[in-house]
Amino acid sequence: MAREFQRGHKAKISDLTPGTDLYVGVQIAGPGLSFDISCFGLDANEQLSDDRYFIFFNQPKSPEESIQLLGAQAGDSESFRVTLDRIPANIHKLSFTATVDGAGQMSQVGPGYIRIVAGGEEVVRYAFNGSEFSTERAVMLGDFYLKDVWRFAAVGQGFDGGLEALLKNFGGEVAEETPAAAPQQTGAPSFAPPAQAAPSFGAPAAPQAPQAPQPTPSFGTPPPAPAPAPTPQQQMHAAPTIVAPMTPPGGTVPPPPAPAPYGQPGQQPQFGQQPQQPQFGQVPGQAPAPYGQQAPSPYGQQPPGMPPVGGGMPGGAPQAAGAGLQAALQPYKETATGQRWTPQNQQLMRVDLTMGGTGVLARQGSMVMYQGKVDFGYKGAGFAGRMVGNATGQEMQLMRCTGRGQVFLAEEASHLHSIELQGDGICVSAENVLAFDESLQYEVRRIEGHGIPGGALFTMQFQGTGTIVVKTHGVPVVLPVTPTTFADCNAVVAWSSASQVIISSQVRLRRNAYPGHSGETVNLQFRGAPGNFIVVQPYEV
Repeated sequence: MAREFQRGHKAKISDLTPGTDLYVGVQIAGPGLSFDISCFGLDANEQLSDDRYFIFFNQPKSPEESIQLLGAQAGDSESFRVTLDRIPANIHKLSFTATVDGAGQMSQVGPGYIRIVAGGEEVVRYAFNGSEFSTERAVMLGDFYLKDVWRFAAVGQGFDGGLEALLKNFGGEVAEETPAAAPQQTGAPSFAPPAQAAPSFGAPAAPQAPQAPQPTPSFGTPPPAPAPAPTPQQQMHAAPTIVAPMTPPGGTVPPPPAPAPYGQPGQQPQFGQQPQQPQFGQVPGQAPAPYGQQAPSPYGQQPPGMPPVGGGMPGGAPQAAGAGLQAALQPYKETATGQRWTPQNQQLMRVDLTMGGTGVLARQGSMVMYQGKVDFGYKGAGFAGRMVGNATGQEMQLMRCTGRGQVFLAEEASHLHSIELQGDGICVSAENVLAFDESLQYEVRRIEGHGIPGGALFTMQFQGTGTIVVKTHGVPVVLPVTPTTFADCNAVVAWSSASQVIISSQVRLRRNAYPGHSGETVNLQFRGAPGNFIVVQPYEV
């Protein structure tokens, strides 16, 4: 029986099916709307670093055929074959997307879905409809992503800018609409055949593909279907579809048009998503490596043009200044990954409230910026909760964040770490908690023993399914729990809830009466089965 997913739901593929040769079907339709359904193969930085893994109507399969476009069949508007164990190691995510081809918005679509079929049986389905969207023209429907093992996530996140914005988000390029001149020359005599081909837009792959792959698990041989399709599809989509994959292998986009709109390759230095490493003078050096020879010429001239912004050459200075400014700011641009929690850098965390379906509880005053319609409300602990918090030192002053938008959280430039719980638990001191999903259960837990100074005899225990954001002073270290693991109680940040914690004191009553004692009076000893851990920060309260 197929599992019904909601937006933000995730699961391991191995929990859904033992198979790795999968059928992915997408059904989407709307009155008067036409859609392009594609798959982006992304690297570890969630960028389209290899354009051969942009699978769409004009490039129906990847080089090793681990991702194949099958066409419309079995009631699906578009379908794919994905062989997970053949995907190369440099591809870490497959993002399945749908974009409106022409005028229209995603709010106009009817009920649709993305589903996974294995061995002829549907194992998971994420259903959606237009009420979940507004002015978006492109939507990321679902992702296969590699996190130790392959997993599937229902995304449902859109972009107002359509396929162009989607390509830019993944680091792709947008080509000039120069092909529009060719249809004008041949348009008058050749527009009659496309008019007949238009009603059968979904059929170029259907006449042969649906009959052979009709039983979806068998998959047939889709290559014959795409073979005759390129000619009519390229003619039909030459004018409305103005995007192209990065540096097409077959040379379908001539080199001259690409440098013209190359005012946007400032996005490419963001490829590594390492805002701390690229310096202003180093940005130009990073773009040429992944993107060939298009960027070096303009980028090599901009850094020297940045200093003389106020008094350079009359015509060239403004352009160099603008391009140089974009290149300098590009490494610090907002990072959007299609996930609910996304670190923007080591000290700033973004949470997308439109995903997951639940609110977020965050430390009061930790919001630094937000986008969209977001409501902030006071989260009271109740009389009993306040009493327990005051007595244990584990009181958390929280606010509830709900709505549709993105909230950016930080506090005193502390290092932030998102920890995803999947039914397990973790113990964290209340002062180290920045935010967490409201779906998590939490309570005060007592540490067995006596003698901890400052009332640190208690901690908070979080359990359930969701994410908690922990803040530390500096970069922490994670250690496995062994019978001889000890840590300073003021330096410990968190530990697995299955660990046994015992207070270990090295203080003798007479030792404090003499000068020169170590000051390390109270430690925590951790015990537990293999797999338990502790997190320690390089800082003492």
